[in-house]
Amino acid sequence: MVDLTTHYLGLKLANPLVPSASPLSKDLTAAKKLEDAGASALVMYSLFEEKIEAEEQQFQRFFYQQAIGHGEADSFHPVPDTIQTYQEQYLEQVQKLKTALSIPVIASLNGTSLNGWVDYGKQLQQAGADALELNCYYLAANAEESSAEVENRYVEILQALKSVVSLPITMKLSSQFSSPIHFAKRLEAAGADGIVLFNRFYQPDIDLETLEVLPTLELSTASEALLRIRWTALLYGRTQLSLAVTGGFHQTPDVLKALLAGADIVHLCSVLLQHGVGHLSQLLTEMEQWLSQHEYASIQQLKGSVSQQHAIDPSAYERANYVQILDSYSSPTGVLR
Repeated sequence: MVDLTTHYLGLKLANPLVPSASPLSKDLTAAKKLEDAGASALVMYSLFEEKIEAEEQQFQRFFYQQAIGHGEADSFHPVPDTIQTYQEQYLEQVQKLKTALSIPVIASLNGTSLNGWVDYGKQLQQAGADALELNCYYLAANAEESSAEVENRYVEILQALKSVVSLPITMKLSSQFSSPIHFAKRLEAAGADGIVLFNRFYQPDIDLETLEVLPTLELSTASEALLRIRWTALLYGRTQLSLAVTGGFHQTPDVLKALLAGADIVHLCSVLLQHGVGHLSQLLTEMEQWLSQHEYASIQQLKGSVSQQHAIDPSAYERANYVQILDSYSSPTGVLR
């Protein structure tokens, strides 16, 4: 029997497959099915500070600042005796998931202000979350803001939260930092317990008829996994942070490659939305079969064995790979060059 256990953020998990933030965690039945399929932990959908603020503004407009006293009270909206806010719903869902599941529940927070990160982080801890994932979805669109200032934002948020909560914290990063390994070391020094590689930036589209900028949602594809695998391999052994990968992990070979590179866990999302929660069980079975066939006794034995530090050719993870790939390309037969 292969030992599939792994450790992430100080938590001992039954295996490395963890559903990431998605609508699946909004439904208790779906969450229970994920656990039954073998999920070793669950990351909740994100709590967005913008949605909390927008809701508060609506309440101010429609309930607390309404025009009262006119003969025709067209604008009068009775204030309900009980109303559950978006924030309250999220905190209640944390509690429900903790009651319904035996696996760890990781809350996901996406803030905009330092006070917001701190206040909501404390409330998530009080609600019973086992860990906290900071989804720092930030686009540096200000021409006056330097790369150092962008990094400092992340560090300040982390330090502020670590000063008020005792939960393990993992930082979800984008792939666009100029020096990811150095930044990971900064986060480790600031108190991070782990990092997630990488956040997916959803790209807006342009409607050619109306010239509107439109939001678009594209689920990940397997081709995205290689970027995560590469940086995991480069980070492994250079930091004590827990390493999670997310984005593009649809097939068992991709999961195994991430573990060989040094990942502690592999997040699943798009593949579960496309194929159903039962697909997790299939991935788990195939992973165990591969490990047994290749005579691995445990995930620990596998983990990091093809990281840059342990690879047969360490340079393949750096510029040498770029040069070799370009030199190896040849045009298809019949294509003029």
